[in-house]
Amino acid sequence: MTATREAPAVRDRYRWTALTNTTAAVFMSSLDGSIVLIALPAIFGGIHLDPLAPGNFAYLLWMIMGYRLVQAVLVVTVGRFGDMYGRVRIYNAGFAVFTVASILLSFDPLDGGPAAMWLIGWRVLQAVGGSMLAANSAAILTDAFPAEQRGFALGVNQVAGLAGQFIGLVAGGLLVVWDWRAVFWVNVPVGLFFTVWAYRTLRETGRHNGGRIDWWGNTTFAVGLSAILVAITFGLQPYDGHTMGWTNPVVDVLVVGGMVLLLVFVLVEQRVSAPMIQLSLFRRRAFTFGNIAGLAISIGRGGMQFVLIIWLQGIWLPLHGYDYESTPLWAGIFMLPLTAGFLAAGPISGYLSDRIGSRLPATTGALLFGASFVGLMLLPVDFGYWAFALLIAVNGIASGMFASPNSSSIMGSVPAPLRGVASGMRSTFQNSGTAVSIGVFFSLMIAGLAGELPRTLTGGLQAQGVPADVAAQIGNLPPVTSLFAAQLGVNPIQHLLEPSGVLAHLTAAQQQTLTGREFFPTLIAGPFHSGLVVVFAFGAVLALVAGIASLLRGTAAPRPRVAPSPDLSPEHP
Repeated sequence: MTATREAPAVRDRYRWTALTNTTAAVFMSSLDGSIVLIALPAIFGGIHLDPLAPGNFAYLLWMIMGYRLVQAVLVVTVGRFGDMYGRVRIYNAGFAVFTVASILLSFDPLDGGPAAMWLIGWRVLQAVGGSMLAANSAAILTDAFPAEQRGFALGVNQVAGLAGQFIGLVAGGLLVVWDWRAVFWVNVPVGLFFTVWAYRTLRETGRHNGGRIDWWGNTTFAVGLSAILVAITFGLQPYDGHTMGWTNPVVDVLVVGGMVLLLVFVLVEQRVSAPMIQLSLFRRRAFTFGNIAGLAISIGRGGMQFVLIIWLQGIWLPLHGYDYESTPLWAGIFMLPLTAGFLAAGPISGYLSDRIGSRLPATTGALLFGASFVGLMLLPVDFGYWAFALLIAVNGIASGMFASPNSSSIMGSVPAPLRGVASGMRSTFQNSGTAVSIGVFFSLMIAGLAGELPRTLTGGLQAQGVPADVAAQIGNLPPVTSLFAAQLGVNPIQHLLEPSGVLAHLTAAQQQTLTGREFFPTLIAGPFHSGLVVVFAFGAVLALVAGIASLLRGTAAPRPRVAPSPDLSPEHP
């Protein structure tokens, strides 16, 4: 009788242990992505890399996108490993890999380009560990929690993951004041503690029966998706006199080759006995439309975050008296309403989805997400802060309303033995969306700038006494240079004029204007707003697609709240 009475208490205690550990894991993994995004100015300065030198833009792209690319490619594979060999086993190994990579990142002994390659390389290893964590955390929770608590548990887990992206913006700004390496140090003590705790406390509660690895499927999927994501990074870089590289034959080959390999992957998966993914899962409405909705929201959210940082750092903050060196920190602080809105709505929506189902809160969240894009599109470039704060708070609330119910709907729609691979597939859609979003939104922004920026820059420089040939040379630089400068908190006008010696021949008033905080932001504001309108309009369309897909997921009601019998396996709550 004693064992019977204690069993529910033991199971309940394990559930909260699993939730705490996996929440810390996804928080740390996502924090690292955004903490690097906001710390890039300090990182470039720390490794003595000229942010505006030709070719260095590629380092920025790979520091941002390399991590997401690896996660997008690997999560399905390591999710399958979890189903075969144990989700906790793969998860625990991922924690150790992530921590070791964080230690190696913080001891970069090189300088310049080699130092950047060191960071990119070890971030790839870090992403491998992050993939092992992300692919199996949701499956571990789905195994551990009964159906009536699953939405809340997955909601808390995903809220922590997405909150890490936003909190990293502030943490990165604070830590780089001390040392740029601190953005990697912060992971080490947390990683060491939770790695040890995971090995000591987590246990396998789901079934795993071994199996074979689908090498053909893994290879075609990994190479195909990698080719497409690599093509995006090349497409954003200037090529042969064009503002972007979408006319580069290498990009065409990578895109076509990647799509062909993904088609081969689908054909392979239909014929092998132990496929990497279960295509039959797409016959389930909740799984298919939930992932479509999640992909659309992920593209919109990732691109929006990137654009907002550039907007704040490159234009709004300098216009309001903030030095370029301090704009990364203040950009993170002024985006706090976005984080607060998400943190407030996420757990509540997960709780509600356990009681009223996922479709209503997820669909409402997607449509509200789109409405916030429309509001941002209507703001002037030099906006009043409280209107901006309200709109990004609404955006955060909408993201929180969508995230938890959508994850719960996807994971609750699949049979228990496939939860690891289903979690990996969900993460693939999310990570691919984030990686693609940077390429899509960056391309739209550059296209918006290209029409007006060269003429505006050239005319503005000539008006301040800069010789016509020098002004034309700067004005005709690829627009990505200006966006890169804004992202890194650099005044490109001063940076580009100083080596030519032009500044020394201008009056003191002209020098002060050109090197001041307001000249470049004022010049770029008009062209930038043209890009913003295109970007936010596209984000609103994505949100509408997500809302329609969410509505089509079905009307399955939440499961009734029943107390499990003492001998009920956690595999079947």
